Amino acid sequence: MNRNDLRRADIHLLVVFETMMQERNVSRVGEKLFLGQPTISAALGRLRLLFDDPLFIRSGRVMEPTARAEEIFSNLAPALEGMAAALSRCQSFDPATSESTFHVGLSDDVEYALLPRLLRQLRIEAPNITLIVRRVDQRNMSQRLMNGDISVGISHTLELPANARRKALRPIRPMLLRADTRPGPLGLDEFCRRPHVVVSSMGNAVDDTDHALSLLGRRRKVTLAVPQFSALPVLLAHSDRVAIVPDYVARVMAAVAGLKAEPAPLALPVQELSMVWRATVHNDRAQRWLRSRCCTFACDPVELQVVPTLRPVSRSDQALLAAR
Repeated sequence: MNRNDLRRADIHLLVVFETMMQERNVSRVGEKLFLGQPTISAALGRLRLLFDDPLFIRSGRVMEPTARAEEIFSNLAPALEGMAAALSRCQSFDPATSESTFHVGLSDDVEYALLPRLLRQLRIEAPNITLIVRRVDQRNMSQRLMNGDISVGISHTLELPANARRKALRPIRPMLLRADTRPGPLGLDEFCRRPHVVVSSMGNAVDDTDHALSLLGRRRKVTLAVPQFSALPVLLAHSDRVAIVPDYVARVMAAVAGLKAEPAPLALPVQELSMVWRATVHNDRAQRWLRSRCCTFACDPVELQVVPTLRPVSRSDQALLAAR
């Protein structure tokens, strides 16, 4: 196909093709593109004629791509990325008047502790925009970015796609949260005796706290694992339960729910909160504005008043924790 033949191509069809390669399901493609299933089916028919290939073969509930579809996608995806980037540079953006919709991925801790402050500022600067928040974590962030479900995400992250960019926002410092009135900070013995609540989207009852305790030859008793942080104030109230949470979550819960936030009685690994985004929107004016607002409200840690000196985690201890 030469440049003149491009007149035969419909950009809308190519977007449907790309989305089908990502979703492998007609209904999900329709939901993502806000199109009816008959429209998607008609677009697939036109794509098959354009490329003279079946492109997708139904296998149960999944539409499996043919070898020809895989070949087309490997060449088409970078081209669509480049087109999106070129078009974004041509568009102006005024937050005061914009009615744009932004798709943002946030981990549960960020959604609970940092999103409310961000929303208050966005309401002032851009009262007519719409923010669609999707739950992400270190396991699904890459897929969310690759699928185009989100254009920017904030979470602890691991490996990312080659076309993603990352900016470190702040350390995630673990803090101890409790609701009882016992004076003074908890010592290690009392910490190990107390029942613990763990927040885990996967339902895991073992985390870095257990690994750090094992290095000291100690153990704790986890009696409850819940999938989100918002439940903690009620679960800790009127009990001797404790929980280890990120410092920014602890600070909000201490201010809003009257809980006690204090350093843990042992050194715990510090992770990193990052903002990641698709390279195709790196120079988009609207996305750059949104990322700047996210940085403002996620990069500004406010230290708690009491910060005791804790034994640092040695390199050998760090290696053991990483190995686990």
